Amino acid sequence: MTNVCSQPPSLDLPMCRQLADLVGEHAVNEGINETRIPGLEVYRTDQPTSFNSAVYEPALCVIAQGSKTVQLGDKEILYGPLTYMISAVELPVGGCVIDATPSAPYLAVKLSLNQQEIAELVLELGDELPPLDQQRDCPAASCGLCVAPLDTGILQAMTRLVALLSSPTDSRILAPLVRREIIYRALLGEMGWRLRDFAATDTQAHRISKVIAVLKDRFAEPLRVRELAEDVNMSESTLFHTFKQVTRMSPVQFQKKLRLHEARRLMLTEGLEAATASYRVGYESPSHFSREYRRMFGAPPRADVTKLRGDQPMVATL
Repeated sequence: MTNVCSQPPSLDLPMCRQLADLVGEHAVNEGINETRIPGLEVYRTDQPTSFNSAVYEPALCVIAQGSKTVQLGDKEILYGPLTYMISAVELPVGGCVIDATPSAPYLAVKLSLNQQEIAELVLELGDELPPLDQQRDCPAASCGLCVAPLDTGILQAMTRLVALLSSPTDSRILAPLVRREIIYRALLGEMGWRLRDFAATDTQAHRISKVIAVLKDRFAEPLRVRELAEDVNMSESTLFHTFKQVTRMSPVQFQKKLRLHEARRLMLTEGLEAATASYRVGYESPSHFSREYRRMFGAPPRADVTKLRGDQPMVATL
């Protein structure tokens, strides 16, 4: 069953105009544009994109103009201007831009997040943060990816951060301070408890984030749920249930998506043949790999990689 998470913005659209103009100024190419500020990327596309798959890293993303849809397991997330998305852990997702034109392109900005940085700020804030149990009122409370209306504090801080790109000296000196402000405001905002839940060492969400880190590093190895459960001091049943709450998929499905993404990268960037890439990421049967690859990416490996090499708009979107 598909769950749709869609939050209407609580601010007027004109408040996003300045951010949209700044993102448009620095997103000189269609697709993802890296910036001189570490962890900050801006994105632009002038037309709706096809559905494509990617692995989201922990990040806070703001749409300045346009809208898109993201698919995480059985959960569909719709978000547009004046909303922000938090990805608390690394997650394999699919998505596409649904609202973009040459005169009004889709514009977005992403700030990567670090759990250690979040945890340190949580400790510094201490009792000034509301108790976690007072904020878990969302039906999909444990999901690692969700959207909320953009508040004025985050909008203004993100706008100032992108504005710093115009000055190398300002960005070098001031960007770390504005980045800290954005994380601070996110912690105090509607989804702050999500960030805290994954950063706090004594929560189930944090244990699942450790499991995800292990799967990411060892995705080519056979999946041993019992060992994973023992490593994070959880029962197998609890791990399975909580993992599915966070990622909207089972550990096996999660591992498969990581394998297929890595195989795609190996073929695209290192020129490996499909069979070689399939063995490299842990598949024993190239034919099995090809079937699962086509099911996930919509085309056989060779055809998909050929298209990717000549079709840059298929690149993952923010």
